[in-house]
Amino acid sequence: MRGIVLAGGTGSRLWPVTRAVSKQLLPVFDKPMIYYPLSVLVEAGVEEILIITTPQDRPLFVRLLGDGGQFGLRLSYAEQPRPEGIAQAFLLGADFVGDQPVALILGDNIFHGLGTQLDLSGELTGGRIFAYPVANPRDYGVVEFDRDGNVVSIEEKPVMPRSRHVVPGLYFYDHHVVDIARGLTPSARGELEITAVNEIYRRRGQLRVTVLDRGTAWLDTGTFEAMVQASEYVRVISERQGRKVGCLEEAVWRAGLIDNDQLRALARPLRHNGYGQYLEDLLTDASAVVP
Repeated sequence: MRGIVLAGGTGSRLWPVTRAVSKQLLPVFDKPMIYYPLSVLVEAGVEEILIITTPQDRPLFVRLLGDGGQFGLRLSYAEQPRPEGIAQAFLLGADFVGDQPVALILGDNIFHGLGTQLDLSGELTGGRIFAYPVANPRDYGVVEFDRDGNVVSIEEKPVMPRSRHVVPGLYFYDHHVVDIARGLTPSARGELEITAVNEIYRRRGQLRVTVLDRGTAWLDTGTFEAMVQASEYVRVISERQGRKVGCLEEAVWRAGLIDNDQLRALARPLRHNGYGQYLEDLLTDASAVVP
């Protein structure tokens, strides 16, 4: 499976901060925001990842992440001249997807506690998405279930939501998603809606929707308030549990993509702060899962 991180857009809700730098490069507590979605893809077993960003921000992502070799990953980049909807990612990444299944994650979405919910054992046919209850469903794509738990509709930003369950920014599809995206008509907002993609899979009987466990956290960092909340959440969990959230270096190490020596090399330049010390401590922690 291949992975795409959609990290483009103008970040206008975070102006003036994002006039100078991509939103996905802003810090969420102790690491760049993009570390969080990258870590989720790694936990899902993805090693080859396309980062879609703006032409002006691409050099900054390359400076931070390079080709991903130091993380045991294969990273490539594509430019999004104009934001035209989430499903645009499959048009920009069509050659990258090829005939492989693909995971798409939004660069400003933070997940914690997904665990085995990311298990995609077996061949992926159709689409798999998640549902999460929120207090403000009008701001998202809303999933309606019947009494038997079957999905009967998915509606984008409805005025009168039919449920409190919405679709967070993590999606898994077979390679046919590229052709589906090519056939979409822009919505009234002028965007290629991911909800339209999900509806097509649903009507085909090929959409699986999993309601995330109550212990799972999903944070959308689209506003200043949400950024502060996300940073505070990560800080509290990290200090309480002694385990970092969204630590890319740890994720690739636990996945066996880098060995102990490579983790130690990543930690060495960061020894002056707690982040590097945390990575080194992983190597001596008796409770850590060492590859």
